[in-house]
Amino acid sequence: MIYVAIGGAIGAVLRYLLGFILMKRFTNPPIPVAMVIVNLIGSFTLGAVLALSFDSKIIPPVHQLLVIGFLGAFTTFSTFSMEAIELFQKKQYRKMLSYISITIFGSIGFFSIGYLLLN
Repeated sequence: MIYVAIGGAIGAVLRYLLGFILMKRFTNPPIPVAMVIVNLIGSFTLGAVLALSFDSKIIPPVHQLLVIGFLGAFTTFSTFSMEAIELFQKKQYRKMLSYISITIFGSIGFFSIGYLLLN
């Protein structure tokens, strides 16, 4: 349980810092680019870690720290959902569909790349 807590704390802080940096760099983007980048990085990392886990190259405590703790806190479906609804409420339907498509298909693609590179 301690591994999950440590990983979660690190993941949450890193997501906040990376989001903060990206929002300063990309002012007024067409879609919420910070969360897209965070979720793509998280998906790639999850694919890579799971590829190693399936071959028992990662011991259970490290898996708990990285997958359940760190990546569970680093990636965020709730923020993604909120930002999609905000675009919908602003009647920015194309931006909303772009954001949803890029996040979902990009995350699946980045997961696959991470998994295939390390499998």
